[in-house]
Amino acid sequence: QVHLAESGGGSVQAGSSLKLSCVISGYANSQLCVLWFRQAPGKSREGIGSFDRYGGQSYTDSLRGRFTTSQDMVRNTLYLQMDDLRPEDTATYSCAARAGSWCPLRPIEYEYFGQGTQVTVAS
Repeated sequence: QVHLAESGGGSVQAGSSLKLSCVISGYANSQLCVLWFRQAPGKSREGIGSFDRYGGQSYTDSLRGRFTTSQDMVRNTLYLQMDDLRPEDTATYSCAARAGSWCPLRPIEYEYFGQGTQVTVAS
């Protein structure tokens, strides 16, 4: 059973940066995709960036540039660096995982989900 635990959320002012973490445990298959996604109140889930274990990355075009994913394979941790945050970035940010080498940006394609961490951006 894959377990994901996010941390690093908080309340910040517009223009600030935050770095979120997602610790991944419980998987035996080295081919694992991880996705960062977010969900704002009253809106559907939005994929941000997906990451495979070999370094391949994909990003939602509208967030590319401000949001960057990285990973520390020793610590089994995936990071989401968010820069120039805006009030419209306010949402619950979560990570999700699926087995395999296909790493889509749609959360519905994933099997395992973390609890999420709240990010609130004030204007």
